[in-house]
Amino acid sequence: MTAHTQAPGRRGHTHGSGLLVFAAVIMIFSGIMTLLEGIAAIAKDDVFLATRNYVFEFSLTGWGWIHLILGIFIMLAGFALFKGAVWARIVGVLLAGLSMIANFMWLPHQPWWALLFIALDALVIWALCVAPGPLRD
Repeated sequence: MTAHTQAPGRRGHTHGSGLLVFAAVIMIFSGIMTLLEGIAAIAKDDVFLATRNYVFEFSLTGWGWIHLILGIFIMLAGFALFKGAVWARIVGVLLAGLSMIANFMWLPHQPWWALLFIALDALVIWALCVAPGPLRD
């Protein structure tokens, strides 16, 4: 087979896969929103619910820094997915998993927001795991 032809049923570039584009867009959106959530927590904004006696108790500023750093990495991995970087799929799954854990522990401060991002992270993990892999000749 020549370089310009493909076997029937084979796709071109994997970074053009709809699932990878979906995951990248959601990761960029999630990263930006997590970053902004972190900034708001660091600034001690009054938007967050203060609860007592929660098992995973951290200061709001500590959570803010965790979300800020996690948001930056999630956003950068999302942009790397658009470039077709294979490593970004693995890192994306790991970061989405960490984001799920962070949002689970963030539940007392922003319950609906945290649940939304847990669901989005689950979709990102699914999309990154089932998207077609790179073609090998």
